[in-house]
Amino acid sequence: MGDIDVAIGVDADCVAGWLGSYGGADSPADLSRGLAAGNEGIPRMRTLFAEEGIDTSWYVPGHTLETFRDEIEAVAADGHELGVHGYSHENPTDLSRQQEDEILEVSIELIEEVTGEAPVGHRASWWEFSENTPELVQKHGFDYDSSLMERMFEPGWMREGDSWEKIRYEEAPGTWMTPYEYGEETDVVEIPISWYRDDIPPMLFIKQPIYHAGYKDPEMMYEQYYKPQFDFLADRRGAGVYTFTIHPDIHGLPHMISLLQDFIRYVKGHDDATFVTLETIAEKFRDDPSVYESETDYV
Repeated sequence: MGDIDVAIGVDADCVAGWLGSYGGADSPADLSRGLAAGNEGIPRMRTLFAEEGIDTSWYVPGHTLETFRDEIEAVAADGHELGVHGYSHENPTDLSRQQEDEILEVSIELIEEVTGEAPVGHRASWWEFSENTPELVQKHGFDYDSSLMERMFEPGWMREGDSWEKIRYEEAPGTWMTPYEYGEETDVVEIPISWYRDDIPPMLFIKQPIYHAGYKDPEMMYEQYYKPQFDFLADRRGAGVYTFTIHPDIHGLPHMISLLQDFIRYVKGHDDATFVTLETIAEKFRDDPSVYESETDYV
């Protein structure tokens, strides 16, 4: 029998999310929402995880760690994993190699100050890779990355050197009609994530740069997206990993806590499913890459 491991990844964006991603850098009102996420959302989520007795993985921008030091120290003291997630949730594709390298160095040092150990997990801000990201992830000794979406339910190996041609309408088609080229596998485990198991796209109200309502029915999101994907994994594949990405900005809100608790208990109702950290998934996959292979014809 294969394993079904469910890993809750908490991206603690808070103020950093508004600085780097959500168009709120000039808005005290939007920044105050980030303050609420750190000061209120993080403790609410910690309390729920303690009540349910599960370990989770937190990807903490350096800005969040320095702004909410006590709250993040409490997360670590509860036994949750801390991973790197940029500093101000900046987009890696807009950074030079030197900038990205420096941000990684500082982010690693900040987590080391809290846990006493270097983090083993990397999650790129914006879930974007620059051309330098794979090399820098290896340089800094990360055991795994969790930023890409090539697979839904199985880890793999992060590659370096993938290449592709963009469409160049001003040039002859023969100059850009070529297939995607896979690069070389590294020894870094790649644990998949999914925008369809992330709470920000449907549920965060954003004014800039593109107006986004953020008022989807959260119960609908669970019933039509989160649970059916878990059911597919459990009922059809029989083995694999389910990564669920949530934020204190959303799931730290009072009306979201009960839904998260219901989902946790729904998963617990399956004897073959276990809540683990992404660090544990990486370790298990490294020891036996077949542990998460589908037991059926479903991928």
